Order: sequence, then structure tokens, then C-alpha cells
Amino acid sequence: MSATPSVNGQSVSAVQLHQIQRRFHGKTILDGISLTIPQGELFGLLGPSGSGKTTLIKLITGIDRADGGSVHMLGEPIPQLKMLQAFGYMAQSDALYNELTGKQNLAFFGALFGLKGAKLQARIQAVAALVELSDHLSKQVSAYSGGMKRRLSLATALLHEPRLLVLDEPTVGIDPVLRRSIWAELSALSQQGVTIIVTTHVMDEAEKCDRLGMIRDGKLIAVNTPQAIIEQAGAATIEEAFITLGQRQAAGTEAAQ
Repeated sequence: MSATPSVNGQSVSAVQLHQIQRRFHGKTILDGISLTIPQGELFGLLGPSGSGKTTLIKLITGIDRADGGSVHMLGEPIPQLKMLQAFGYMAQSDALYNELTGKQNLAFFGALFGLKGAKLQARIQAVAALVELSDHLSKQVSAYSGGMKRRLSLATALLHEPRLLVLDEPTVGIDPVLRRSIWAELSALSQQGVTIIVTTHVMDEAEKCDRLGMIRDGKLIAVNTPQAIIEQAGAATIEEAFITLGQRQAAGTEAAQ
């Protein structure tokens, strides 16, 4: 793992967002989002479809550009080409080559990250084992199930041992046993200093995160530990807390109009 980035001896945040605005066709998708994620944190973005989660992820990784505000990753402004090596990204839709085998896909993406020779082969075997695809590497990806493709996408994001992992709904279509195994590995990586940002709408996954950002209608309605959010809402579960805080936000918006 690379040394922890710092400025003047002070460790910099993994991600820092300041007053982010994003609009599409006159509609506001993200509205005044400010957020700091320290290095080594397992941070969850929780929200329903259309809440702005994926748009926010695309801004963090530099795939998209904000209309206002600023994005920094590991102290560097985003988007910036040199930062592509610093993070691993798993999108909602699998960006794989169906005509290639699983191993050929991993070798291709590994080469993009500068891996080669014995190091590349070792990393391919390690990530394939993690997502339980070792016995399927010689198959064409066109023969993979949807869950297998998700697992291969996660493996490609992990290949180059990035300091930051950005995972957009990583366990969709994955069976419960493997999902538990993947979350155990994410927790272990976080404890080793890897920063992980996960979007999810699955409540039991949200509870596994160090902190949560609850997003609704393009606004962060809460950022805290899962337990603190539950207490803030006066609820018994994360699901109840999300509903309660969403209702409060909606009531506040109506009162302001």
C-alpha cells in the first residue's frame, strides 16, 4: 500500500466535497452537498433510486463534472488524469468485454493499471479467489450469470490495490452468502487503511458502514454513524430513521415554500 498522502505533515482527507451543485436539463440533481471522508473509513451512501447517489459517485471519481463547488481526492482537485491510479471504481453497470474470458478481462484491466508479469498473475489469482471466480476464469464472460459479472467487476476494481475504492451498488445480484463474504473483506480492507465508499439501498449493508450519508432528492439529510442516525431520528432501525428523516426534510421544504 502507498504511503498516506499528507500536506505539511497533516494527513489529507480521502474525499472532500464543498457545496457541490449538479443540474441536468434544468433539473437540480445535487444541491449544496458538502462532505468530508477521512482515509480508512468505510462510508456508505444510502438512498433510493434517483436520489443522486450515482451522480455523486461520478463526481467523486471525475467521470462527471460539477456545475458548482469543488471535489478533492487525497488532496488533489478532481477531475485529474493522474488520479486514475489512486482509486478503484465499480459502476452499477458492468464494463466488461463479453467476448473475452474472465482472466483476459482481468489481465486487460491490470495492464491499464501498469501491472505485468508475475505481479499481474498473482493479483489476478488473489482477486478471483476473493470473489469466488477462480474456477471460472477460463470461461467467456458472455457465459457468466449477472451475479458472476458483478463479482468480476469488483475484482477488476481491486486489482491494483487502490487507496480508495468507490463501489456503486456492488452486491446487487449476488447471493447472501457471498455478499456476507464480500462485506467481511471490505471491512478488512478498511482496517488496513483503504478508504471505501459504497452506495446501497440495502439497510443491513448500511449498518455495516463506519458512517452513513443519507441522500434524498439531491440533498444529504444526515451524515453520522448508523447508531447516531437512528438516535437522531428517534427510530429503532436504519430503515425507520431514513423514512423519518426524509419526512422531516419534506416537511421543512414545504414550510419554506
